[in-house]
Amino acid sequence: MAMDGNQPNDISAVVAADRAHVWHHMIQHKPFETIDPRVIVEGKGMRVWDARGKEHLDAVSGGVWTVNVGYGRVSIADAVRDQLVKMCYFAGSAGSIPGAIFAQRLIEKMPGLSRVYYANSGSEANEKVFKMVRQIAHRHHGGKKWKILYRERDYHGTTITALSAGGQQQRAAQYGPLTPGFVEVPHCLEYRRQWDGPDYGIRAADAIEDVILREGPDTIGAICLEPVTAGGGVIVPPHGYWDRVQDICRKYNILIHIDEVVCGMGRTGEWFGYQHYGIKPDFVTMAKGVASGYAAIACTVTTEAVFDMFKDDADDPLGHFRDISTFGGCTAGPAAALENMRIIEDEGLIANTTAMGARLMANLAALQDKHAVIGDVRGKGLFCGAELVADRVTKEPAAEKQVAAVVADCMAQGVIIGMMNRSVPGLNCALCLAPALIATPDDIDQITGAIDGALGRVFG
Repeated sequence: MAMDGNQPNDISAVVAADRAHVWHHMIQHKPFETIDPRVIVEGKGMRVWDARGKEHLDAVSGGVWTVNVGYGRVSIADAVRDQLVKMCYFAGSAGSIPGAIFAQRLIEKMPGLSRVYYANSGSEANEKVFKMVRQIAHRHHGGKKWKILYRERDYHGTTITALSAGGQQQRAAQYGPLTPGFVEVPHCLEYRRQWDGPDYGIRAADAIEDVILREGPDTIGAICLEPVTAGGGVIVPPHGYWDRVQDICRKYNILIHIDEVVCGMGRTGEWFGYQHYGIKPDFVTMAKGVASGYAAIACTVTTEAVFDMFKDDADDPLGHFRDISTFGGCTAGPAAALENMRIIEDEGLIANTTAMGARLMANLAALQDKHAVIGDVRGKGLFCGAELVADRVTKEPAAEKQVAAVVADCMAQGVIIGMMNRSVPGLNCALCLAPALIATPDDIDQITGAIDGALGRVFG
């Protein structure tokens, strides 16, 4: 393969090498025996170009809701390059300039929280919390409060223990036995409500208390929830839900862990999704948009009260948090995160997210009026979903193959959208949209225009 610097001269050789040697995420590779794998070679703003030179408008921020400030940000690349030349890495047992400064800037946006633990992925950030909760149980509750609640349809990562805390059966299938001590509570999707009557949000939260009482409050150490359920269908909690959840957790001395891996860093129109709801968490985890994909970084953020539980006995050799994340010591992550945060602030991207999110929701509502196949539209900021159904009255889900056909049709039009993917059996019927926070009105209209055309062709 001839090379020009670090870039190949022959893109067909790259595609061949990819087919022969790369094991892709979440993909069945059998079709690659006859078709080319997709290779993305360039990005700028909201657009990416594949190996064939075709341009696509990316409505999912890198496929997994990550590139919040868009592609081609030279200032982030420069910040990473300059930092790596000066000091690339040292183990997290020591500090670094970008690590200290980013932690301070981050905490300024998270009142009530004070400590940042660095890692390199959202799964790992959540694992840190699970370990902290277990260690707190041993050190402060006689080993009793070791169980962790999680919600049906939420997702918290891909490791075995993170899958144990996830409410998506298809993601965890064939990977058991899973880690014990994780207990599911019901989902809060009002469109597919489990109970009749008013105040669904209160009832869905009360169902969590039912589980706590069944398990025994003295056995439950924490609850892990997404502020807006992401891959489980873009589920915005109903009115009254979060206030009641918080009251229940304080009543039974249960720590609140908010997983902001998807929602964090402006995605929902606040810096963090939980800030829409007045939640006072004990733990917040984040990754993805923290550096918009320009470098690997994840953060586990805690209160000072949590931090103090690990330094109350300096003579105990097992008293501190005995954890290590090798690449939590890489300085590229916080260097990129600092510049990413500056861009969000200086370009007013939080306000833009709110404005463009309102436009996206309005456009989707108009499509719902036009296409009977759209049963529900929901979202927060630039994180929106449309649930497709075969029948609006019965709410029978649309066939997963048809939903995939809508995604494929949009791709053919040059617009990349997402969908629930091998998550909840029989209910993988929601389209998922998460365009970059830089989206313009024309971008939003192009996205929903592509969906409009695709729905017409797939469903008639």
